[in-house]
Amino acid sequence: MTPSPNEHTVLHTKNLSIGYTHKNSDLVVASQINIGLKKGELIGLVGANGSGKSTLIRTLIKIQPALKGDIFLNKTRLSHLSNLELAKNLSIVLTAPLISKNLSVTELIALGRQPYTNWIGRLNENDKKAILDALDLVKITHLRHKKCYELSDGQLQKVMIARALAQDTEIIVLDEPTTHLDMYHKAYILKLLQQLTKETQKTILFSSHEIDLAIQLCNSMLVIKDQNVIHGDPCELIQKNIFQSLFPDDLITFDNASGKFMISK
Repeated sequence: MTPSPNEHTVLHTKNLSIGYTHKNSDLVVASQINIGLKKGELIGLVGANGSGKSTLIRTLIKIQPALKGDIFLNKTRLSHLSNLELAKNLSIVLTAPLISKNLSVTELIALGRQPYTNWIGRLNENDKKAILDALDLVKITHLRHKKCYELSDGQLQKVMIARALAQDTEIIVLDEPTTHLDMYHKAYILKLLQQLTKETQKTILFSSHEIDLAIQLCNSMLVIKDQNVIHGDPCELIQKNIFQSLFPDDLITFDNASGKFMISK
């Protein structure tokens, strides 16, 4: 199913091809991508290793150029937006390590206000309120004076999400937000993202290997498979057997009844 753009669509693509250009030739990772991400939805991007999840994420956030086609953010071509305009509409949480963990939690979250501060970066009352609201939404107000090097991986990921919330954009994109986390904190972070979509009506897109959790928590999913991106709600994708052939069946298979991957006997 390809959602058609409407007043509830925050980001959509038209005949998008993603990949790399090498020696004047294109290496296509996926093509004819037509997706629409709606307001207030949690969307999981899944696929096998090397299928192109990070390539799609980087293309959607304007870090990597598209090979063909268009990406629209609120009906404006992504290529027509300046970096400042983009930062006021889309925030990102990447897996790259922090440049400095000597920042306090509040100082790190305050970086999300950079698109709105004046040239010396002075925070006004609106900025301070956005920071406090973000701390409260993620339930980490008690950590606000801690240094980032004092935090666990799970706590630090919450701070990064709070920074994106303080940026106050319609859409938040996260690349593998549960990397390095144990099973409990993987579930906690994804459940937190689900709650945030409901409380803020922001659109949240994340890539993940946690397919079972994404099926349980997401409003819709993007599945990269055989150079195609399939978009639909989890139940619809299960009914269409999209997950059945996502991986070789010599070791794991997908059980439609439970909505989970199982070890092959």
